[in-house]
Amino acid sequence: MQTFRATTASGAAPATGEPKDRLVLHTRVVSGAGGGPDKTILNSPRFLVTDGYPMLCAYLRPPGDPLFEILERRAETWQAPLVAIDDRGPLDRGVWRHLDTLCDEVQPVIWHGHDYKSNTLGCLLRRRHRFALVTTVHGWVKRTWKTPLYYAIDRATLRRHDHVICVSDDLVETCLALGVPEARCTLVPNAIDSDHYRPRQSKADARRALGFGAEDRVIGAVGRLSAEKDFETLIEAFAALPATTGEDGDGGALRLGIAGEGSELEALAAKARSLGVADRVALLGFVADPRDLYEACDLYAMSSLREGLPNVLLEAMAEEVPIVSTRVAGIPKLIDDGRTGLLVPPGNPDALREALATLLGDPDKASALAAAARREVEVRHSFRIRMQRIKGTYDATLDRLGRRSRAP
Repeated sequence: MQTFRATTASGAAPATGEPKDRLVLHTRVVSGAGGGPDKTILNSPRFLVTDGYPMLCAYLRPPGDPLFEILERRAETWQAPLVAIDDRGPLDRGVWRHLDTLCDEVQPVIWHGHDYKSNTLGCLLRRRHRFALVTTVHGWVKRTWKTPLYYAIDRATLRRHDHVICVSDDLVETCLALGVPEARCTLVPNAIDSDHYRPRQSKADARRALGFGAEDRVIGAVGRLSAEKDFETLIEAFAALPATTGEDGDGGALRLGIAGEGSELEALAAKARSLGVADRVALLGFVADPRDLYEACDLYAMSSLREGLPNVLLEAMAEEVPIVSTRVAGIPKLIDDGRTGLLVPPGNPDALREALATLLGDPDKASALAAAARREVEVRHSFRIRMQRIKGTYDATLDRLGRRSRAP
């Protein structure tokens, strides 16, 4: 039987029962080092523990996954109590037993799921445990043959939740279409701790650390190397830009750095070779701290065909990197075209190239967009403000269910 012992950065077990009847159990299925949702989940506990909502993060991960250590280190840094549960696949009954034991031990008042499997497990375990069901819908962006199955599961489970939180307007519309009552569906956009995302080093130092030349100009991108990110279009747009910088071509090279791992790695490398830019396109693989890339960049480019409200854009905005992004899903709510960044149609390399060329050729405009984007993050996408909205959702849900009588 697995022993559950969550630890904080100090190595001590957190006081998850203070008060015991207000504990929130975050549940999430993850492989590797996770993604944007994990930054939100693991950064959450320290913001609400003093408001009477201690949290525990239960992560279902493949046994022996070496990259899970990255999430463990991040949890320690952010003082997020974290429990790892081995998950051998959809038929692993041990996951249910381990979560059942965990609920017996910590007695959560709220189960907060973050994906179709944790939502399903929450619905099943509520038959044995008296907790409210809350979930955050982060988006369905990766399309595979399993996607219709995931939609079917969500259609069956989301309607049974006491509250559904969505990170963008389009996800609210999707959840309402799946049958979630409007009164139990709330928009709470992603946010970041802007104090964490401030330049720490010069661009020259950041470039050298990633293998670029100090005088190079760098376009950066971060994301899973999969079809919906459409990095092929980004490489095509990049290949149409001048190879060197400076008025007479006497500056450094123009380079593209893409941080991430995924199934499209070989296809992207082949694309760069076919366009003759393989020597200037760096497929950087997994970068543990994306700030290392942001701080090397002159521009940040997002070429996605589908997104929710991506954390990487918020991070680049906070780091004051000028942004060119596709106009999809929740991004126009985040980027005000012409004021905090430039927006282009998805799947259009010519439009993407033109927008990149505009900012490369006009440093003053690029700097003005970047400064406005930083202010936008500070005012509208503060993580502290977001967590107060989450607290309000928890309060309202427990009040409606009559389970907050002993709250402080």
